[in-house]
Amino acid sequence: MAKTLQDSKDVLVDRAERQMNRHFGDSKLTTRQKLALTCRIAYDGGHDSGLAGQISSRGREPGTYYTQRLGLGFDEITEDNLLLVNEDLEVLEGEGMPNPANRFHSWIYRERADVNCIIHTHPLHTAALAMLEVPLVVSQMDMTPLYDDCAFLKDWPGVPVGNEEGRIISAALGDKRAILLAHHGQLVTGSTVEEACTLALLIERAARLQLLAMSAGTIQPLDPALAREAHDWTSTDRRSRANFDYYARKALRNHPDCVTGQVEL
Repeated sequence: MAKTLQDSKDVLVDRAERQMNRHFGDSKLTTRQKLALTCRIAYDGGHDSGLAGQISSRGREPGTYYTQRLGLGFDEITEDNLLLVNEDLEVLEGEGMPNPANRFHSWIYRERADVNCIIHTHPLHTAALAMLEVPLVVSQMDMTPLYDDCAFLKDWPGVPVGNEEGRIISAALGDKRAILLAHHGQLVTGSTVEEACTLALLIERAARLQLLAMSAGTIQPLDPALAREAHDWTSTDRRSRANFDYYARKALRNHPDCVTGQVEL
């Protein structure tokens, strides 16, 4: 006989969160493996724009981070060909050079101690929305992790290889996890690689939904209190972990070469 049908929503939410904490433990993947998998996940998710875009995650030592080698597409990244660089983009581990546009990653990491992973790409629908110079509008339940959590930079500062662009982009991002860059693309951050990966897939889908909705009529807003509730419910560490594990299993089926040896998900 059912015992929970009279429980309040708060009680059920608390129960579900405790269950997720039990069932989704800490990841056994290395940072390099997570980044390699994220590159393949992003590629399969529409973030394929030639060599444009960068992914990074903080390294073991302060002022260092892992990123991909310039000249390789997201579909070519493996845990073995990632680079470890410092804030001056000098290579500490690996061969090749990083993308000079990684410079603004250094600025974001300096400004945001809570950020441990950055994904910047130019996916098709996000780039198309960026051409319109309008902010991202979140008006659908699945997209609520981005509700009131996506900044907007209307003025394109040019190619982001200078310190000026680093200051501008990091300031425009503020305390949010994502930003739509007009005439450019998107950038998402996460306290974990798993969180950033999830948000990167979401922002491209959100842009696609927005363009479809705009072509059909007027987008209607979400109730702010309910949208905030959904944002917080879908933005937990364990939910990000569950999402990432699903995406990673798909990526491993399609791209088993991106990691070395067996991985446990």
